[in-house]
Amino acid sequence: MTMTILNISAYKFVGLDDLHALRARIVERCEALALKGTILLAPEGINLFLAASPDAVAAFIDWLREDPRFADLVPKESLSDAPPFRRMRVRLKKEIITMHAPAIRPAEGRAPHVLPADLRRWLDRGHDDAGREVVLLDTRNDYEVAAGTFENTVDYGLSSFTGFPTAVAADRERFEGKTVVSFCTGGIRCEKAAIHMREIGIANVFQLEGGILKYFEEVGGAHWRGDCFVFDERGAVDPSLAPSRKA
Repeated sequence: MTMTILNISAYKFVGLDDLHALRARIVERCEALALKGTILLAPEGINLFLAASPDAVAAFIDWLREDPRFADLVPKESLSDAPPFRRMRVRLKKEIITMHAPAIRPAEGRAPHVLPADLRRWLDRGHDDAGREVVLLDTRNDYEVAAGTFENTVDYGLSSFTGFPTAVAADRERFEGKTVVSFCTGGIRCEKAAIHMREIGIANVFQLEGGILKYFEEVGGAHWRGDCFVFDERGAVDPSLAPSRKA
């Protein structure tokens, strides 16, 4: 099977106040390059999932980075034999990931992050660099967790990310004296989750930089069990970032 389609996902929390004009420019560029996928735009930033030939995807990202607000956008990449999207959609939303917590403004300051290689090192050793026990917290929904997750992970069986603030507030004692690493598919939910946890007084919270997909890309499947659910027609990818045979 020849993998000729490049799939990317990326997000950026950054204030956007020209949503309608920005959407129009993005739609025009996506149509010109025959891209397929979904782009979400909201006052808090951009979240995108795209598929096409590598040249077309690269041309779009180069174009998008000409806007200083997106100059440091770093996509996660994987390959497939066909586009896992049927069409191109560019949508305006209230949030690029819905949490219903308007006080959380990632564009005003990110939560501390841990790089994939450093997380693997912590998990290999059983503690972080300060000697604290590491607790992995899966911020995804229940059906995503069912496809696969890290070993010894805490998850709340969420049906929606909007339930996360209530669930974690009731579980604060679990994290005392420990290092918490929140994770999700591409980084967007775990970034909001980490900021929220710090704001309610949970210390030593990190987000997994780039999420599970970046972990797979840089580290592979160490300490992982199963596949990673993705929101496209592949269904899930394995730690090599290939479409899962079970999808």
